[in-house]
Amino acid sequence: MPMKVYDATGKVLGRLATVVAKEAIKGEEIHIINCEKAVIVGNPEFTKAKYKQRIDRGDPHHGPFFPKTPIGIVKRAIRGMIDYKKPLGKKAFKRIKVWVGVPEMLKNAKVEENSIKNVNMLKTKYITIGDLSVALGAKKRW
Repeated sequence: MPMKVYDATGKVLGRLATVVAKEAIKGEEIHIINCEKAVIVGNPEFTKAKYKQRIDRGDPHHGPFFPKTPIGIVKRAIRGMIDYKKPLGKKAFKRIKVWVGVPEMLKNAKVEENSIKNVNMLKTKYITIGDLSVALGAKKRW
């Protein structure tokens, strides 16, 4: 089965998530490396407040549960673009692997070149997933 590796460094999270979701539904095995370096575009303070509100919603025993780690935030964004409760979507979601940094097994893998906008092309404020994760209370381990 073919495997595609995407480097999230400087990529806009939503645009990366749509490309990855489509590829996974088609049957590709997907690996996303450097997920903590992906960005969310917009005012950083507003973004932190929005994600903090999502985490605080509900109750800690019954949910809804929202992730604080970079891997969890990226996977949750991708999950929102896949019908993960149905068999096809469940299989597609299992084919997606997200990594902080670059794991040893993917050191020499060919990274996909694509037209996902890089943060250098934007003239707006943004926050990286790693910074957002720390602001939400995750322990920095990367």
